[in-house]
Amino acid sequence: MARLVLASSSPRRQDLLKMLGLDFIVIPSTIEEEHFNGLSPEEMVRELSRAKAEDVGRSVENALVIGSDTIVVLEGKILGKPANPGEAIEMLKELRNKEHTVITGLAIYDSNTGRTVVDSDQTQVFMGSIQDDDLINYVKTGEPLDKAGAYGIQGIGGAFVDWIKGSYYTVVGLPIHKLVKMLKEFGVSIF
Repeated sequence: MARLVLASSSPRRQDLLKMLGLDFIVIPSTIEEEHFNGLSPEEMVRELSRAKAEDVGRSVENALVIGSDTIVVLEGKILGKPANPGEAIEMLKELRNKEHTVITGLAIYDSNTGRTVVDSDQTQVFMGSIQDDDLINYVKTGEPLDKAGAYGIQGIGGAFVDWIKGSYYTVVGLPIHKLVKMLKEFGVSIF
């Protein structure tokens, strides 16, 4: 059986693979994400996921490489990872009292055959009313600085989320319901 490789250094994605009981190694992709600007949000996450999986997959043998990418879309505008605390505060101010969409792309690349399977998933998220002081104090924790949209639903940032419609794991950064089906296409079953 091919070994599993996660083409991401994301601790959240690693935790989700461990939760599924999968044995894997981590080799982060070196793909430059800004090369994918200009695509629609769904195309962007799908193509970035593919590029990350194939980038790492070309350097390993006998492996299934998992690539993923997550973005937040608010009123047609893509919110990536904030560049600094000030930008994180501004993103959170934009998100409060509004619904937004989290889109996560997912790709699996088979380094033996060159076959790639790509998918994506979307979840609607409504962030409630948040006081400015709470936003500032949240950003001081450092949690939002490496997350699309400047919040982590699985961390303290989850306190700002009133409701979601769709997969919680898509918001965390890895739609496990799709991942399990995709792995099965490559002969890997978690059950």
